[in-house]
Amino acid sequence: MMVPLALMILGVLAAAMAPRLMARSDWPDREPVLALWVWQCVVAGVLLCALLAMSLSAAAAWESVRSPVFGFAPHVVVEAYALNRYGPWAGALALLLAGGGAWTAVTLTREVRAARARRRQRRAELLRRSPLLPGEEPAGERLVVLEGDRPEAWWLQHSSPQLVITTSVLRRLKGRQLDALIAHEQGHARARHDLLLHCAAALAVGFPQIPVFAAFRDQVHRLVELAADDVASRRFGRLTFALALVELNEDRGVFGPCPSQLAQVPERVDRLLSPAPRFTPGRRLRMTAVAALVPAVPLLVTFIPGLRALT
Repeated sequence: MMVPLALMILGVLAAAMAPRLMARSDWPDREPVLALWVWQCVVAGVLLCALLAMSLSAAAAWESVRSPVFGFAPHVVVEAYALNRYGPWAGALALLLAGGGAWTAVTLTREVRAARARRRQRRAELLRRSPLLPGEEPAGERLVVLEGDRPEAWWLQHSSPQLVITTSVLRRLKGRQLDALIAHEQGHARARHDLLLHCAAALAVGFPQIPVFAAFRDQVHRLVELAADDVASRRFGRLTFALALVELNEDRGVFGPCPSQLAQVPERVDRLLSPAPRFTPGRRLRMTAVAALVPAVPLLVTFIPGLRALT
């Protein structure tokens, strides 16, 4: 079987089966950081399948591409791929996959620009709600407190990140509960969850018909919250942060009929109050290593003919 076709089949199987397998598993809620790593490896494997299939198909279709792809590989290695047998469909497949890659770059660029626009809008809103006094110089404070009746807290990412919270949060949370909320937001900032969310959104918007990308976006939104919850609970206790979540969301109706985007709050509280046992360090290490092998499979499939030719 020709290598590009094998890579495409492998990518399609991974894109179709990974969301189903992850949906049937109950361990991601126990290990959200590990689950995020597994999702990233699966998505990277699917993208790598497409990239390698595009490269080999283009090398088969056009001589000008073949030299850069194979570089200084021995002639026997190039012959092992039987590029002259690929047929006229190689160029069409290469152009199709190249178009997909270009569209991915376009959607990612759009997402980055939209995120920057949202950041500028939030910064303008922050300056409007908390203007500088006459003669006051911007000091880049790490914490900004705004007047507001709605309890909100978020990180404003830029050259000097700022944590913004409203006075309603300060009225509702005291002591360790407030510290736990700040630790939760710091967990998001330190892990750069915003970058992961941007990439997941770009892939899901660009390719809405591919199940793995839509599932990746939906699961990333949930798992980053669970991961940040764990950061806060490890420092200040699960009960402390669960009570903080209840205090912040009890007036939003999330513990009754509520919009779908808020439905995860009761699940997060239940998870904090009734924690499932974590995996042992050895099991986490093994699963991390196995997930890292997923992107390596397309590379192995690609290099098998060349390795056979050299042996």
